[in-house]
Amino acid sequence: MIRLSPSDRVLMAFIYAALALLAFTTFYPFWNAAVISFNKGSDTMLGGVTFWPRAFTWENYEIVFNDKRILTAFGVSVLRTVVGTVLSVLATALFAYGLSKRELMGRKFYMVVCIITMYFSGGLIPTFLLIRGLGMMNSFWVFIIPSLISVWNMIIFRTFFQELPAGLEESAKIDGCGNWGTFIRIVMPLSGPVVATLGLFTAVYHWNDWFLPSIYITNQDLFPIQTMLKQILSSNIMSEQMSQMDSAAQGRLGQMQTVTTKSLSMATMMVATVPIMLVYPFVQKYFVKGVLVGSLKG
Repeated sequence: MIRLSPSDRVLMAFIYAALALLAFTTFYPFWNAAVISFNKGSDTMLGGVTFWPRAFTWENYEIVFNDKRILTAFGVSVLRTVVGTVLSVLATALFAYGLSKRELMGRKFYMVVCIITMYFSGGLIPTFLLIRGLGMMNSFWVFIIPSLISVWNMIIFRTFFQELPAGLEESAKIDGCGNWGTFIRIVMPLSGPVVATLGLFTAVYHWNDWFLPSIYITNQDLFPIQTMLKQILSSNIMSEQMSQMDSAAQGRLGQMQTVTTKSLSMATMMVATVPIMLVYPFVQKYFVKGVLVGSLKG
């Protein structure tokens, strides 16, 4: 056991205190939102609800889960996240696998073109006109196809594939595997850590995205949960502005209601946040797992 000097102990105490403060400031807003979601809206308007519900109720969540629009939006988000993540990871991995081959003609040119797209885009208006010209307005596939390939993820996949021992693919070809067989049976099974990590990042993007549907989707039946949450939060801001204009009347109205827009928005926020958070524990082990553990045996 290493014995620390007094100065080292003071430094360690300072570091732990700073980390504890950082953890608290990061976690508290989420905790407070959860507390408000379980508190009566009329009681929340009085203020002072911080670490624990003062007037506990399930009414906010009952209204959320009884709202067909929110349930539909939740289903759209789940479907988009699953389909978008699977197709995006597969397409990006295929693209990266091809660019990882040194014998590919024009390989450097393709990489330069891909990298340029990371720094320059066509802009919002040309992209909107392109999406409309392709007939993807008010279509579920507008969530999937435009973001099918991620250049950043492709570079990570490509770097990973280049580090794989060449003997693995040569052995697979000797056994009769073609390019597809090698990719599916050899390369992808060895890519578990990078697939899980990039898959998680892609899933978080699809789950949290609200901006793209607000531009290309006008049919509310195709709104994901985050876009629906944005509308609820916007209505909450409007109601707060109205309360500032007529605080007395809004105060009397708030006393008559046990559910407010803010309490409903917090409940909806929890419904929209918790599912994607539950994914992290299942892929956490891949973040620290060795990339080639068990792939080669001496």
